[in-house]
Amino acid sequence: MTIRRFLGISLLAVVAGCNQTDKPADLGVTSDPSGVQAATQQQTQVAVIQGSCPQVFLRDGTAVLQRYGKGAKDDPQNLAYQVTLGDTTRQCVLNENQLVMTIMVQGRIVVGPAGAGGTVTLPIRVAVMDGETSHYSQLVQFPVTIPADGSAAQFIFTQSNVAIPGGSGSFTKAYVGFEEGSAKKRKK
Repeated sequence: MTIRRFLGISLLAVVAGCNQTDKPADLGVTSDPSGVQAATQQQTQVAVIQGSCPQVFLRDGTAVLQRYGKGAKDDPQNLAYQVTLGDTTRQCVLNENQLVMTIMVQGRIVVGPAGAGGTVTLPIRVAVMDGETSHYSQLVQFPVTIPADGSAAQFIFTQSNVAIPGGSGSFTKAYVGFEEGSAKKRKK
């Protein structure tokens, strides 16, 4: 079985090599010195196949955030807003010693009976783990605007430059979720 995989990968590599075209800039031949620099930069930062880029997961229990008005808790009539994180995607670029991820998450905010239009700040934690080893963790205060008419709104959260070691293990996973803690005040 391992031999079949090796042969399959080898065949794909040969086919991929046959489909390449060499441009003068790729070979370092150009009359423009900036073209050589661009070719060198391109060689040091290589896009990574999505299968080699760590997957993004929504951490259990942190994909929904509910905020209530004036000290109320768990009372549906005092719900100010509810935010839900949904679909995720990522992109990776490999340089000499790091894998740099861009993580994107689609979200939706819905105003509750005690809510109003305005801007709220959402505490979103991005973490990259390899088993029990943490490679990256950052709390981002992300502003989202609730429409003045009280309708629901969608947003895209993007965290760029998530740098992890280039040789991270195959169990590396990225996690996104709301950080527990006090609510941020709404800006009018």
